[in-house]
Amino acid sequence: MPDTRSHRGADPRDAAGFGPASQPALRAAVLDLSWLLGRGYAPVSALKLVGDRGNLTERQRRAVQRAACTDEARARREATRVSARELAGRVLMIDGFNVLTTIEAALGGAVVLFCRDATYRDIAGVHGTYRKVEETLPALEILASVLADLAVPRVGWLFDQPVSNSGRIRSVVLQIAAEHAFDWSVDLVNNPDRPLKESSEIIATADSAILDAGPRWFNLARHAIDTACLSAWIVDLGP
Repeated sequence: MPDTRSHRGADPRDAAGFGPASQPALRAAVLDLSWLLGRGYAPVSALKLVGDRGNLTERQRRAVQRAACTDEARARREATRVSARELAGRVLMIDGFNVLTTIEAALGGAVVLFCRDATYRDIAGVHGTYRKVEETLPALEILASVLADLAVPRVGWLFDQPVSNSGRIRSVVLQIAAEHAFDWSVDLVNNPDRPLKESSEIIATADSAILDAGPRWFNLARHAIDTACLSAWIVDLGP
């Protein structure tokens, strides 16, 4: 079935699934899953155990999965995170879909998860397909403003080439760069994870697998949302 959404908005089930009454149970589930993962339990079976115990819905389980991490992973990610001050004059490599869709979700009124490693993540992510929505251009304008304020002179965007419409979003990002006379490059790569993991530059992503590889990273999506999306629906599942 084709994706016909025009907004990156909330799911109708989320008011109940992520409202104030549900959040204590979700936070407890995040802590339980993090504890199990830290003791070597398989992720799939650990999530099922925690989800069944809390009678969580599929979307709640997905949120718990995205918010959880072991104590070791949290400490490692904190150790490699850089501050906004450290970005001035530096090149920044951006995990395009990862950062962009989270800010789109914040602008569209969708749930944004405050995760245990202090990142913001949306629930859905991108899985093989991407559709430009009404929040896309505003999200890119926010990023343009934020990156200018951070004095980042050059930005390299990486988008997953196999994801549908990646070529279109590349053109949109380049158009924004041209309008502002920014030094932005946009590359479509088969899998951005590897170049981001191996980058000698500071990167921007909330992808757990990339962060756990140890590159220096900046919490860009969270910084942008906290700066310019003050009405975002943040569900605190963090520490």
